[in-house]
Amino acid sequence: MAVRHSMRTVLRRLRGVLLPAFAVAGGAVVPAAAAGVAAASTSVGQSTCSLGPSGAIKHVIYIQFDNTHFTRTTPNVPSDIEQIPALYNFMTGNGTVVTNDHTPLIAHTADDLVSSLTGTYGNEHGVPEANSYRYYNPTGHTSTAGSFSYWTDPVDSYTTATGLATADHTPNMLGATGKMAPAPWVPYTRTGCNVGDVAVANMDLENLVPDIPSVFGWTSAQGKAALSAAAKTSTTPKFIAGYEGLSVHCSLGSSFCADNSDPVADRLPTEPGGYHGYKAVFGSKHLDAQLSTATQVTNLTGTVIQGLTGSKPGFPGYDGMQPTNALAYTLAMQEHGIPVTYTYITDAHTNATTGTGMGPGEQKYEQQLAAYNTAFTRFFKRLTADGITKANTLFVFGEDENDHYAGSPPTNPGCTGVKVPCTYSQLGEVDLNLSGLLAQETGLTTPFRVHSDSAPFIYLTGKPTRTTPTVRTFGRAVAGLTAYDPYKGGTVRLTNYLADPVELNILHMVTADPARTPTLGMFANPDFYLYTGGTSCTTPKCENFDTEVWNHGDISPDINRSWMGFVGPGVQHLGTDPALWASETDTRPTMMALLGLTDDYAHEGRVLSPIMAATAMSASLASVTYEHLAEAYTAIEQPVGPFGLATLTASTKGIASGSPADDSLYQRTEAQLATLGAHRDRVGVAMIGLLEGAAFSGHAIPDGQATALESQAHALIKQANQLAR
Repeated sequence: MAVRHSMRTVLRRLRGVLLPAFAVAGGAVVPAAAAGVAAASTSVGQSTCSLGPSGAIKHVIYIQFDNTHFTRTTPNVPSDIEQIPALYNFMTGNGTVVTNDHTPLIAHTADDLVSSLTGTYGNEHGVPEANSYRYYNPTGHTSTAGSFSYWTDPVDSYTTATGLATADHTPNMLGATGKMAPAPWVPYTRTGCNVGDVAVANMDLENLVPDIPSVFGWTSAQGKAALSAAAKTSTTPKFIAGYEGLSVHCSLGSSFCADNSDPVADRLPTEPGGYHGYKAVFGSKHLDAQLSTATQVTNLTGTVIQGLTGSKPGFPGYDGMQPTNALAYTLAMQEHGIPVTYTYITDAHTNATTGTGMGPGEQKYEQQLAAYNTAFTRFFKRLTADGITKANTLFVFGEDENDHYAGSPPTNPGCTGVKVPCTYSQLGEVDLNLSGLLAQETGLTTPFRVHSDSAPFIYLTGKPTRTTPTVRTFGRAVAGLTAYDPYKGGTVRLTNYLADPVELNILHMVTADPARTPTLGMFANPDFYLYTGGTSCTTPKCENFDTEVWNHGDISPDINRSWMGFVGPGVQHLGTDPALWASETDTRPTMMALLGLTDDYAHEGRVLSPIMAATAMSASLASVTYEHLAEAYTAIEQPVGPFGLATLTASTKGIASGSPADDSLYQRTEAQLATLGAHRDRVGVAMIGLLEGAAFSGHAIPDGQATALESQAHALIKQANQLAR
């Protein structure tokens, strides 16, 4: 499933009134009074934004796709980006595309987006489990929270909205110190740049409640109206159209917020260095009039962007963020005094009309990619007319994760998609009732809940510790599960990897909130989507087909290998770079280095110096010493890098081992993993301190110190591989 907000019934139910039970794909349009595609160029350049070492960067355009592939899934069918030549040629002809980028874990839209936005993993931003997650409450049972929420929301968005005394008010975006994670727009606004958000995770209002009341005030007219709308789903679409998905965070004294009819305080109470006096504007209701001379924003075909299910003009929902809508909002912001924009684009693999997944090269799939290309052609043409070009703009493109195709081969193997559409005999991931399968194969009926996924996080009722007999028996049982895979034509091992809290900590998946730490993290065969149902099954092997064709979250090369592209001042014109092994956490520090900005925290990614021009770097950042140290750092810190995969393999074998009479192998493995993890953390902290100092303060890295740290990193990987064997 690649859609931003899942169309699954189970997740819709979990969101309750926050995500109404109607289709959100596409977003209807109504005719505009006049085609609104001409640039409002008179507003361009009014911002005082001036970034980069020489101040040459006047605009920042960040665009992140959901599941839009740079490489091919089916050899004969051109990849998604190949079929968007307007974008492909712009990136490869003017900058560098890193095609060996890698996701954090789990590989899901919410945490992938946030890791790219912040340059940190889930241990530092709070939502490693996405797009929703479970957490223990005081009874030992679990509740559900959404990873998609406004930056200042509490973890328990749903319960908190009712005002219950038992509500969990821990920040959803939780830093390692236990305070709210630093917000990604702050360095820009402090420098005098307004920041616009078009549906990118957690920078805009994601839910009616508690987002609207907490931002506007619980007793405000907006807050009261949102509470009322949440209780009456018939009015919910109107509020989604008016308040969700769009925001502008203003610099101090910005005329954009001063002129707006309803700006609100941009509150970040625990932001490092303080954040006071700033304002923000949220939603189409308050932004449209400022972003369009006709008071309504039109898409790139010249029609007014319409809200959900025919509600009044406004935000069309996250699954309505096709390029014709999303890029229109981006242009409107850039043309009206908002020089920094972050934009989310929904994937092209889901049929925007029916909401079902499609196979590579299907006719509708090809038509949607053609529409994507038309939108990008118009987008770049209008930017050029506005004077927003590679000479004065930093462009950053990428995707969250590269979803796994769950379906049969084409029934017409020679199909190319473009000229000959592909057809398929079977499409869809295999939904599997994990509790039913456990009972069927092992007789185990231990009560538990999961975050449903191909990488389900498992929470045993009562919150038992990892060494209790109940947990150990459960872990061994899960490790041995098998399932029927229709795409492999037989029975396969269901569980690829298992991690308990010791290994999850190594993978940067343990947060400062102990309630969010699961009993086990399971990474299954990526053809499957696992959930908990009854302990008896009505279907063979507890399986059913689903209409979702693209599966993510899991550990699999086709999921975890992604891409990112950079164009603009300070970026080399390398075309594609398949050799540079990168992490999505590298996006943020690389941007900050190119823009001459700094964050008030240490990143967990490195600056991608090989793609930068020498004139854009200090001597310390351009040095061979920096690059070698950065490579070693990534190798031990990236969750799907050599250290992470080796320790995860050892963890899986340890959890599967032993018996109630003898659990010594598990105990030895866990002790060694804990030691390796602690050593890795010490080495990693020392490394990132040197890397950040070189990148953002110009401090030279002592060769001897770097060599010693690299040697320790290589030794850690060797020890992890030995333990895995």
